[in-house]
Parts: sequence; structure tokens; C-alpha cells
Amino acid sequence: MNYRHHAMARVISADCHITEPPWVFDRVPAELREHAPRLVRGDDGGDGWSFHGKPPTRTFGIEAMAGRARDDFQKSGLRFEEILPGNYDGAAHLEDMARDGVDASVVYPANAIFVYLEPDRALAHACMRSYNDWVLEDFQGVDPHRLVGLPMLPVDDGTDVAIAELDRVLDQGARAAFIPGMPRRPYNDPYYEPLWKAAAERGAPLTFHRTFGGPPPDQDWDELVTQNVSMAGTVVRFFSGVRPLTYMIFDGVFERYPKLRIVAGEVNFGWVPFWAQTMDQQYDVGKVMHGVELSRRPSEFLGENVFVTGLDDTIGFELIKAGVPRLADTCMFSTDYPHSVTLWPNTAKYVAELTAGMDDDDKRKVLAGNAERVYGL
Repeated sequence: MNYRHHAMARVISADCHITEPPWVFDRVPAELREHAPRLVRGDDGGDGWSFHGKPPTRTFGIEAMAGRARDDFQKSGLRFEEILPGNYDGAAHLEDMARDGVDASVVYPANAIFVYLEPDRALAHACMRSYNDWVLEDFQGVDPHRLVGLPMLPVDDGTDVAIAELDRVLDQGARAAFIPGMPRRPYNDPYYEPLWKAAAERGAPLTFHRTFGGPPPDQDWDELVTQNVSMAGTVVRFFSGVRPLTYMIFDGVFERYPKLRIVAGEVNFGWVPFWAQTMDQQYDVGKVMHGVELSRRPSEFLGENVFVTGLDDTIGFELIKAGVPRLADTCMFSTDYPHSVTLWPNTAKYVAELTAGMDDDDKRKVLAGNAERVYGL
């Protein structure tokens, strides 16, 4: 079967990633540059990011598996020259998209997120600005109509600082911004009100990606700060959007800022109907007792203010075909290039199989339409 022929005319991957090149922090001011993270050779022969002159916690591997056969996947040990240029070069990324039948790509950071943990906040901000300038000018700048780089916001350092950076990157052509998955304060904290207001007024969607960025809130078998990555932890992280999004909805964040849009990246969507049902049930039973009053039921914020991205979520696609309300409006398709679970370079095949029998309008929404309206593509 010619899967490309049967795929939709337009496909947007709402979750791809950078693997940062050695020069990503070259824009850090000279007086701080010697303390900036560096790409160095690890003990296993691979290349990894060194912070404070220490050996890399883990070298390249699972985050840059595109182009390798699945039986050749490895957790770490790759050198920079062994990964596809599409990891860090905008033009090469576009070529890999073309090979895969993908028309536009929303691109998240990778190791740059560890600057959220940098104790020297002046250095952290300098590194963030360097990354942001690089991803917008060098990467996205190759084709701003098809590449959406996500600059990072310093949300833990005062909302005035975060808003200033949001304004700066929007002036440079950013379509959206990245916020950490593990902020030092939960996102329903009143601390964030000025940021939500600013993002809503500026029409800038904000997105977090699982538990990327920030300190882990509790002890776990698997957590990304120490690069202790396991299959079990990967499973659990698919549900990492439930807590922050639920608290934001019930706290009335989207009630106060109806134009605010939040995207939870790489969490899939088969769980969304049960989550929506549970929120509505609890709201109906407990709103008087708890003094919570929303103008809409919690589930009605989905597809308007709250969005998720997913890959080959078979259950999720079957639920859309079954006509579950609002699900097709909430989900954005992604390939997760260049990670180990990426659908690349077989996206057309996955799309044809996953959407077989799906209503054309729902198919258009999930594959491209939702990303178009959220990111302005």
C-alpha cells in the first residue's frame, strides 16, 4: 500500500526535539562563558553535556535514536557526529520532515532544560537566552512557517523576569514558549497570575513536556535529573499532565484567562475521556461543598484552553472514531523525532493505520488543525 497516498495532505508534528549542538551556548556573555555547560566526551566514549566541569551524567543515546534500527537502540554512548544533523540543523530537520511526510514541526529543547536547576541564576538566564536566540534565529529561522522553536521561560525567578523573556522572544518571532514540567511552585499558585495574563493577552500558547525541566517533587524509582531512565518511568510520565492541568482547571485559571492555551507534550490521549468524566463528576457532586463555581464544566475547557500531544495512541484514536466528545479537538499528533519512540521515518504508515475509518474532519483536527489554530501555523 502507498501510505503516503492515503495519508492526509497536511501533517504537523506537535512534539519533536532538539539535540543541542556544542555551540548552543556560544551567545552566553564572555564573563560567564567559561562556566556555561559544555559538550564533552564521556567515559563510555559518547558525548554528553557537562555542567560545572563534571563528567556528563549520561551521554547521547535515547534522545537521538532517529536513523538507527530498533535493534541498534542504546541508552547512551553516541558521539555528536553519529547523530542525524536533523537533531540540531534546521535545514536538515526540514529534509527529514519531507522524507516523513510531515509539513511542520514544533520543537522542544532537550539537555538545555537542566539550566532550570543551575544555582547561579545569572548564568542560568544567560544560558536560557543563548538557547532561545539559537533556536529562534539559527534553527527556526531556516523556515519560520514550518519550524516552531520553543524558547524557555525562567518561571522560577519572578513572573516579571519570565514575562520580560516572553516579550523578548515573541519580538524575535516565537510562536509559543516552553515552561518546565516540574516548576518550584505548582501552576495553580497565584504567583503565576501575571504570567498567565501576559500569555493570554499576547496570544502566546505555553507548553510543558511531561516532567522535563525543574527539580523532581518527590523521590521516584525513575527521574530525569539524574538521568535514571527506565521503562516504568516512561510509562508513568504519560500521565504527568493530569495533576497540573486538573489543578489549573479547578482553580479557575482558564476562567480568569479564557484566551490562555496550555499544551501538555507527549502524554497521549487515551486517558483523556476518563479524566474529563472524573472532573465533571467531582464538579457536579462537590462544587457547592467546596465553593467552586465555573462558568463551564471542567471538560469544556478541553480543546479550548487545554491540549495534549500524542503519538501512536491506538486506544486514543479508536475513542475519537467512537465519537467521544471534545477528544478530537484536544489532541495534536506528533512523531517525537528524534527520540527512541519516534514514528520517523514511517509516519505516513502510522497515520494511515491509526486514522483508518476516522471522520475526515476529526482527522484534519488531530493531524494538523489543532496545531494550526494553537500555534498559528
